[in-house]
Amino acid sequence: MTTYLIPDISQALNTNINLIFAHKNGGIMKIHEYQAKKLLADYGIAIPKGAVANTAAEAEQIATDIGGEVIVKAQVHTGGRGKAGGIKKASTPREAGEIAKQLIGTKLVTHQTGAQGLPIPCVLVEQTLKTSRELYLGVVLDTSQGMPVIMASEAGGMEIEEVAQSTPEKILKTWIHPTRGFWAYQARELAFGLNLTGNTFKAAVSMIPNIYRLFQDKDCSLVEINPLVVTTDDRLLALDAKLNVHDTATFRQKAIAEMRDTSQEDPLEVEAKSRGIENYVKLDGNIGCIVNGAGLAMGVMDILKLSGGQPANFLDIGTVNNPDRVVKAIEIIVSDPNVKAIMVNIFGGMARVDVIATGLVTAAKQLGSKMPPTIVRLAGTNVDAGEEVLAQSGLEFIRAKTFTEAADKAVAAAKGGLA
Repeated sequence: MTTYLIPDISQALNTNINLIFAHKNGGIMKIHEYQAKKLLADYGIAIPKGAVANTAAEAEQIATDIGGEVIVKAQVHTGGRGKAGGIKKASTPREAGEIAKQLIGTKLVTHQTGAQGLPIPCVLVEQTLKTSRELYLGVVLDTSQGMPVIMASEAGGMEIEEVAQSTPEKILKTWIHPTRGFWAYQARELAFGLNLTGNTFKAAVSMIPNIYRLFQDKDCSLVEINPLVVTTDDRLLALDAKLNVHDTATFRQKAIAEMRDTSQEDPLEVEAKSRGIENYVKLDGNIGCIVNGAGLAMGVMDILKLSGGQPANFLDIGTVNNPDRVVKAIEIIVSDPNVKAIMVNIFGGMARVDVIATGLVTAAKQLGSKMPPTIVRLAGTNVDAGEEVLAQSGLEFIRAKTFTEAADKAVAAAKGGLA
């Protein structure tokens, strides 16, 4: 029996959780800044004057309509746009058009996108503002408390994660109880905590319940204004905005669902969804994973890390009693050029192992030489019938009896050590 130290398991688990829920979408639908600001405006939250442009000519016309200096902002689903050259100031309408021409249709590479970057489909052209302070205001679901939390900070303009790590005392929080709802005193407490006075205090007390109402009404997982600026003429405006919606709620948020920009998502994840595979997340490793059950899928990723390997994806195929679904899953995994081996770890409960085995055989026959070395561990309902399906297929699957054996063989196969 193999024994692992708890710190090693924790490290692997944390790595994989970060990959799934931070590195990628993790069950959320993102929208562009200009779309998020439109929703903010619908809820009475002040935003800068501006409009979205799909061409250089449109950008020039918007800048003309605004008058004076403008900011041209690349619309991509990533942070760090300013540092990457995706946000630029234009002194004239012509310059705004030139900047838009340079940005639209290219890719923006930030610390969040990786080297591949994200395409820029359009730009947001906005008026410039003279500001005296930059604040932070956001709403997110606090899973540790089981309720939404509104967060505010005087350290606006910085990533809230950095603020939480370096100066957590600068973050003000108020939790919204699901049965009691939002109370007016909570908005006043946050506004006082931000050291607002006069007109900006009144604006904040009005804005805070509205941002929470937007969060609730639109099934959001995040609504964030960063920075929320105080202008020199004593106004409070959302200079930047981010809004994410739960994927599972898009069936009742049809207007938001239509805002989805698949060019900002990984092509394989988009393709997987189009084939009915909802629980696929592409990662950066070279070992494809096919597992039934989210917990078991996470466990497979953990043990691959502990064995020295790198998972190429998270994939929970769920309760599968249709071979075609297995075939589609394998086709998606093989479409990733980084995949050098596949680890299949199935524990049949309501899912039948023989059906999954049939799907594996069908996929292997269809793909032929394109099918990488495949390590298979089967257990559970109809496992004997599943083993018989593999044995009679005439195909060379690499078999494993235990979790650890399967992971070790998958890592070796990915390195070219097994055939």
